[in-house]
Amino acid sequence: MKSFTIQNINKILKGEIVGNTSNLITAPEQLEAASNTEISFIGNKKYEKYWATSLACLAVVNEDISIEPGENRAFIKVKNADLAMSQVLELFAPPMPSFSTDIHPTATIDISAKIGNGSRVGAGCYVGPNVTISENVTIYPNVTIMDDSSIGKNTVIWSGTVIRERTIIGTDCIFHPNCTIGADGFGFRPDPDRGLVKIPQIGNVVIGNNVEIGANSCVDRGKFSSTVLGDGCKIDNLVQIGHNSKLGKFCIMAGNSGLAGSVTLGNGVIIGGSASIKDHTTIGDGAIVGAGSGVTGDIEAGKTMLGYPAVEAREALKQWAILKRLVRDSNK
Repeated sequence: MKSFTIQNINKILKGEIVGNTSNLITAPEQLEAASNTEISFIGNKKYEKYWATSLACLAVVNEDISIEPGENRAFIKVKNADLAMSQVLELFAPPMPSFSTDIHPTATIDISAKIGNGSRVGAGCYVGPNVTISENVTIYPNVTIMDDSSIGKNTVIWSGTVIRERTIIGTDCIFHPNCTIGADGFGFRPDPDRGLVKIPQIGNVVIGNNVEIGANSCVDRGKFSSTVLGDGCKIDNLVQIGHNSKLGKFCIMAGNSGLAGSVTLGNGVIIGGSASIKDHTTIGDGAIVGAGSGVTGDIEAGKTMLGYPAVEAREALKQWAILKRLVRDSNK
């Protein structure tokens, strides 16, 4: 079991220690559930009230904390407790699954594929013709990487992921279990003689650097060009990104949200959980779409949209207040 003194932890956080504890810190935990050998976090003043009943001996807190730690308890004050929390979690993180050999003997790797130095390929993987895997890539068991794809250095691909042909992936990416990159876009047209005719999807997917895609999410390839995810995008589990969509840098999509085909997101766009975006829609830089919203038209940069169909947040709140009054009045 890992354990650290308060001084060990602060050496990493470089914060200000207030109070002191002689207890060794054995794990991070939520305030309400922590024991007297565990570290917790207060990232918002509304959670200060839970400190009095918590057993945690140490908390990482923001600089504006308004309470004292108490006897044999301490705070480490930092500028941003939420960011500091990520450093503490890394400190206590258990080791990643191990490889007994860099290239497992049951992996099937085409003779034309190139595997960079320090890369590891797990059991049951398939790496197709002309695939290029850069340095220090980790591919866990039962991953499929199809023809002519390229994977940037330091990327991690978890089990069950399928990367279809001609996909281009940047450096330092993470693909969680069973996500699918580069499947056919959803394209059909009615024909009186043949019913629904499939439109061939001959494009690809291009993914930038430091992109993370959650479990069971899908990024469809373009119809005749590329579906693009810019640097730093973070995609949650169970997300659908339709063909020919273009995401700028540092976009966030929460679970169960979806983009139809040919949607364009600017830089820093946030899509809330279960939100859906109509095809051929453009959402400007920094815009926010609230959870469960349905976007049917373009959104200007910086706007916050709510509701179904989505309208500007202030307008949505007015509408909801009016509906609430109508219901209340009808019940009198």
